[in-house]
Amino acid sequence: MCGRFNLITEGDAVAALFDLPQAPTLRPRYNIAPTQPVAVVRASVEGARELTTLRWGLPPSWPGAPAVLINARAETAADKPTFRDSFRKRRCLVPASGFSEWQKRPGGRKQPFLFRRPDGAPFAVAGLWDRDACALLTTAADAVVAPVHDRMPLILPKADFALWLDPGAQLADLRVLIRPGAEAGLLALAVGPWVNDARHEGPRCVQPAGEQGLFDLTAG
Repeated sequence: MCGRFNLITEGDAVAALFDLPQAPTLRPRYNIAPTQPVAVVRASVEGARELTTLRWGLPPSWPGAPAVLINARAETAADKPTFRDSFRKRRCLVPASGFSEWQKRPGGRKQPFLFRRPDGAPFAVAGLWDRDACALLTTAADAVVAPVHDRMPLILPKADFALWLDPGAQLADLRVLIRPGAEAGLLALAVGPWVNDARHEGPRCVQPAGEQGLFDLTAG
């Protein structure tokens, strides 16, 4: 599950990561929530990479489904009717600086955590798109995320970008990319409760909790 992420990186860093022809103008977003517009990188009709804006959340395709489908399990997306066509033909990369998850603590309290790279560099989350919307792919949590949640976004290294965005890629080759993102080198940062409300924005959403911020996830 990934219900919130942020993108607070300069456009130059995003352009360098995705080999875009020019640096995009990006407004810092500290608390991106479902149904909001998000920046995505995908292959254009000409085959080049382009950065565009889509809505986070694909429309459901069956009665009783959630209003929007913000995530898809990477392990089964290629086989599920809702995501199958997009997995095979319409894949994208979602630039992010970090994502949030909540850990249940004693007394029913939920502690928000921000997962990001130590240097604040952006990374790429694998996604699917259809028309004007997109969904993020999730996979089993790695050792950093697992104490907080059993799922995490599917983070792809730059070496895999070309294959993921290739519309002619073979399904068997794409399945190899579905693995926990241990190579992402993320750290877990305990943050304050301001991020809990999707209506909140600004640097306060990533402000460390207390003086330490870095949290011992092995503690009770």
